Amino acid sequence: MPVVIALVLAVVAAVVLVRRDGSGDGGVAPLGTGPGRSSAAVDRFFAEYVNGDGRVVRPDHGGDTVSEGQAYALLLAAVTEDPDRFHRVWKWTKENLQRDDGLLSWKWAGGRVVDPEPATDADLDAARALVMAGRTFGEPGLVEEGKRLGLAILDHATAEVGGGLVLLPGPWAARERFFNPSYVSPCTYAALQEATGDPRWARLEESGNRLVGAVLAKGELPPDWGRLNDRGELTPTGPPEAPERRPQYGADASRLGFRFAEDCDGKGPVLAGRLWTQLERLDGQGASLAYSIDGERLTPDEHPVGLVGAAAAAKAAGAADESARLLGRATTLARRHPTYYGSAWVALGEALLVPPGTGGRTGKRP
Repeated sequence: MPVVIALVLAVVAAVVLVRRDGSGDGGVAPLGTGPGRSSAAVDRFFAEYVNGDGRVVRPDHGGDTVSEGQAYALLLAAVTEDPDRFHRVWKWTKENLQRDDGLLSWKWAGGRVVDPEPATDADLDAARALVMAGRTFGEPGLVEEGKRLGLAILDHATAEVGGGLVLLPGPWAARERFFNPSYVSPCTYAALQEATGDPRWARLEESGNRLVGAVLAKGELPPDWGRLNDRGELTPTGPPEAPERRPQYGADASRLGFRFAEDCDGKGPVLAGRLWTQLERLDGQGASLAYSIDGERLTPDEHPVGLVGAAAAAKAAGAADESARLLGRATTLARRHPTYYGSAWVALGEALLVPPGTGGRTGKRP
C-alpha cells in the first residue's frame, strides 16, 4: 500500500507541475455557458459608458464610438442574460454601423460614420454575441443576424495564405497581409461554426492556433501586429500605419490570454498556459501598456487589459490564486484610472473568470 500511495502522489505531483508550468489544458468555461448573472463591473460599464439609446461612448477619446465597444456591450449583455440592454445596443449598432455587406463600420463620431472600414475583432465578438443572445432569449432572428455577420466575415475578411485560411483584421489588410494575433478567438470560431455549419471556421481556428503557437514556441511574446509571408509565416511588425516601428506586446496582444483561456477544444488553454509562463516572469506580469516581444518593459504605465489577459492565462495554467490576484489588480486600476477600454475588459474578465456567487453581484439586474 505505501508503494501504491507513493506512485499516486508522484503522478498527482507531476500533473500539478505540468499545469503550473503552462503546458496543461486547464482553461475556463466559455462565455455564456454558465448561469446568467450580472456583476458590479458589468453594471459600472453600462452605467458609465453606454447611453440610453445603446451607443457605447468613449469619453477618453472625445466621445466617439467604435464597433469594438458595441461588440463588448453585446457580449456582456448576452452573458448576463439581459435582453433589454442587448436589444438597445444592437438596435443602435445595426442602424448606425452595419454596412450593406453585413460588416460593421469601425468608427462613428459627431452623428455619423467617419471611418467605414470594418474591424474584424469587433465583427467576430458581435456575431458571437448575437448567436448567444438569440439562443438564450429564444429569438431565432438574432441567431440569423449573427450568422449573417459571421458569413460576411468569412467572405470579406479572410484570405488563403500558404495553404491555410487566415483571418484578416479587415478587408483593407488583404494586399499587405497584415495579421493581428489578438483577433484569433477559438471559442468564437467554434460557436459560429456550430451555428452556420461552415467548415471555414475550423480552418481559421487551425491557422490561428498555429501562428500563435509558433510565436510562443520561439519564447517570444505575441505581437500586436505582424505580416504573413507567402508560406503563411508571421513576421512581427509595428501597426499598419507604421509597420517599421518596433513590434510590441501591447493593448491588442494583451487580449490573447483571454481569447485562448476559454476551453472549447482544449488547444486554446494550452497556448494560454504557455503564454502565462512568459507573462509571470515579466516586470509587472503583463500589466505594462507595452513590452518588446522579447519581454523588455517599454513603459511604466499600466493598463487593466494586460492584467485581465494575464489573469485569464494564469487560470488556464492552473494558477487560480494568481489569476484572482491579477484580476483584483485590474479592477483596482480601472477604478483608480477609469477608461472605456479598461472598464470593458475588467467586465469581460469578471464575466469569464469569476464563478457565479463568488464575486460581484449574482442574480439578474433589478
